[in-house]
Amino acid sequence: MFIFGFDPFSFFAGFISASVFWWLLSRARPLWREIRSGIKEKSEVAQSRKSTAVEENHRRNTLRRAQGMHLAAPLFALDEILQTPLVFAPKPIVEPGEAPVFEDIISQTVPYLPTWPEIGSTFGVQTLTLPQALAGNSNLVIIGQPGIGKSVALAHLASLLANRSAEMGALQEAVPFLLHVADLRLPAADEKNALTPITEAFSENASMFDLGRLPAFIQGVFKGGNALLLIDGYDEITAAEQQVVSEYFKLLIKLFPQNKIITTGSPEYLDGLISLGFAPLTLATWSTKRHETFIRQWGELWTQTVSMESWAQTGAQQVDPLLLNIWLGTDNSNLTPLELTLKAWGAYAGDSLGPHVLEGLASHIRRIAPPNTPLAALETLAMQATLSAQAVFDPRKARAWVRSFEPAEEKIPGQTGELKLKTGELKLKTGELKAQTNDAPAAEEQPAGDKKAEKVATPTYGLLSKMVASGLLVSYPHHRMKFIHPIFAGYLAGRAMTNYNAEDQILEQTDWAGKYLAMRYFAAFGDASKLVQSMLEFSRLPMHRPLMSAARFLRDAPKNAPWRGKLFGSLAAILQTEGIPLGVRGQAMAAFVYSNDANAAPLFRQFASGTAFELVQLAVLGLGAIKDTKAVQVLSQTLNAPSISVRRAACLALVSIGTNEALELVAHTLLSGDEDVRRAAAEALAEDPAEGHAVLKEGMEHADILLRRAIAYGLGRLEDAWAIEALQKIQIADEQWVVRNAATEVLDAKTNIAARAPHKLKAPSDSPWLIEFASKQGVGISPGTPATDILLQALKSEVPETRLAALPYLKFAPTEGVVTQLYHAMYKDDPELREAAFNILWEIGASGVKLPDPTQLGLN
Repeated sequence: MFIFGFDPFSFFAGFISASVFWWLLSRARPLWREIRSGIKEKSEVAQSRKSTAVEENHRRNTLRRAQGMHLAAPLFALDEILQTPLVFAPKPIVEPGEAPVFEDIISQTVPYLPTWPEIGSTFGVQTLTLPQALAGNSNLVIIGQPGIGKSVALAHLASLLANRSAEMGALQEAVPFLLHVADLRLPAADEKNALTPITEAFSENASMFDLGRLPAFIQGVFKGGNALLLIDGYDEITAAEQQVVSEYFKLLIKLFPQNKIITTGSPEYLDGLISLGFAPLTLATWSTKRHETFIRQWGELWTQTVSMESWAQTGAQQVDPLLLNIWLGTDNSNLTPLELTLKAWGAYAGDSLGPHVLEGLASHIRRIAPPNTPLAALETLAMQATLSAQAVFDPRKARAWVRSFEPAEEKIPGQTGELKLKTGELKLKTGELKAQTNDAPAAEEQPAGDKKAEKVATPTYGLLSKMVASGLLVSYPHHRMKFIHPIFAGYLAGRAMTNYNAEDQILEQTDWAGKYLAMRYFAAFGDASKLVQSMLEFSRLPMHRPLMSAARFLRDAPKNAPWRGKLFGSLAAILQTEGIPLGVRGQAMAAFVYSNDANAAPLFRQFASGTAFELVQLAVLGLGAIKDTKAVQVLSQTLNAPSISVRRAACLALVSIGTNEALELVAHTLLSGDEDVRRAAAEALAEDPAEGHAVLKEGMEHADILLRRAIAYGLGRLEDAWAIEALQKIQIADEQWVVRNAATEVLDAKTNIAARAPHKLKAPSDSPWLIEFASKQGVGISPGTPATDILLQALKSEVPETRLAALPYLKFAPTEGVVTQLYHAMYKDDPELREAAFNILWEIGASGVKLPDPTQLGLN
């Protein structure tokens, strides 16, 4: 047995030491927490700095790309030459029980023509900037004809976002992701990798330092709902390719619903987008005032920058910019921004082949084609891409299309030469052409390697690579190329087709933009009788899409083309058909205007003298659009027509014509007309910066109450500071409440411009008016159901507001029964319902649904 001795000193020393230790440890706990918190905070700050650095680099890269997304990028940055893109405000959605959205007289008078924006731009129909259009929290598809500036619109929006511009409002901090459809490797593998196509696309140009952090950054932005995806080129591809892209959009909307997507589209082909809730907004063409501003800016920039370059000073002697601008300011009606850009470029560079649009295109192709390249090579490439329906093609396989044009040995560096542009130099065997598709033997096939290998060793494709270097083609990752603009591809393809019997082959294609561009330029260089005849045979109500597409051929085609008379006859028949929507008849009127045909003016004058008031209204607008000075006397008589729509249209047309006699007639109407036509006169005069604005300023102090009220609405059309100040003064100081109310109404409309932006529809189960209507029918609406049956009942309601409110919902359920009821609504004796139903059917048709002929439903 062992007995241990007890040492009191050691015991108490140990006890005290332990107590002191634990006391110190308890007092140190806050310090440890602070240390741990500090370490964590430093880690978060470091991570935040990494994320911020990636974002800032991404914004800079986006800005750099956006500023180069325009035709004149080799000369100027986008912001230096930009005319701010505008879209037409969509027709307001009716909400029963709520105050109607303010709409000016001009927008009520000019038919809503999303496929022919030239008419709306002529008369100043209400427009929105892109930031204003985004205020409705809806995904958008910007639509318009090729060359109207859709890519520039996306680039402008990306620039605003990259710079965190205050114009973006609530979206000021949103992160832009600007891509072309050719950048995306689709379809995505699965939901878990939904952002991989976007990440891969931006990884191609990311710095080595950002490459590893980019996936987490993109994932974080999308999960945070702070992304704005801008996808260019949707309008360029075929319907089958559009379906792949739209399925990707559907996946992104499902996984990241808080973000926004904006893409580009053709007015006729929006496959897959409408059903996803995309709102189509038509890009406005440039007005005469914008033409003048652009030409002046171009001249100033050219003089200050380009003319200082050594190559410019050694060339031909420069013409006085004032003289050039005077010449450039003539004959610009119906030119797209692309066409006006080429006209200005050719004039200032002195290398234009002529004043015609076609000569401007030929000049630019010669300007950007590789030296010593035969025109036949360019035409063959474009034709093969078009006939094989490949807006974006694989260069490994496309090289076989132009292999015969590649030189046997490389040219001496620095050697230059002229691109031959004479069609007669093409030595091509006329016959049936079969396009080489992706099944053709591939040139320079390479095994698939990893991404790093692709970056290190960029493959070359002979003549195609030279076209990329010269700027005619654009190269994308994963072996993809395309022409720098679809119009150049269409122009070259159309020229090449004149040497082959390719009409049947192209007519057999499904509809897409490249097909119609090629046919349009084929009609300019060859005999398109077969094409036009086939298109007229397939054209039918309610849209007459083939007919309206063929009408785009008229402007550039020879005036003696044998098919023009038949096409004009069909358009005139549509224009005169009573009972069908103005949305169709207005397109026929717009086609006459766009054609620049001398016979349009006398035809419109004849129609304007008739008694069918809808036809008179359209004819009067047509006379104003072509600025027919001989029509002033006819228009003076329509100012007294029984139809208020005709009288309004006459005011717009007279101001558009702009002669002293025409403006005096409108000023007299402003002084002595009835209340409604006075307002129309004032709003029309607001479109004339010189005489019109002077009349409005003078009228503000007039004793006539109705005149001052009309003046307030006219001032409401202007964004000038003096006009806003005048309205604010009228709102407070005018002694008559009707005048003050008018000023308040237009000022409120300016403040609440977001009300005109497209908004997402409320779910049927959350829509107060529909719930109330359903309860009156003794039924309920379950959440998550389309409520199609109750909406069809609402469409048949006796209350006009209820009928109009049901229409926007029905486009999401385009069944045979729904389409039938929309047709019946379109043929009711209710002009407002007729036009609204037609617009819904247009969206359904553009989304890929085949609409039946009305006669199949017993309608005539």
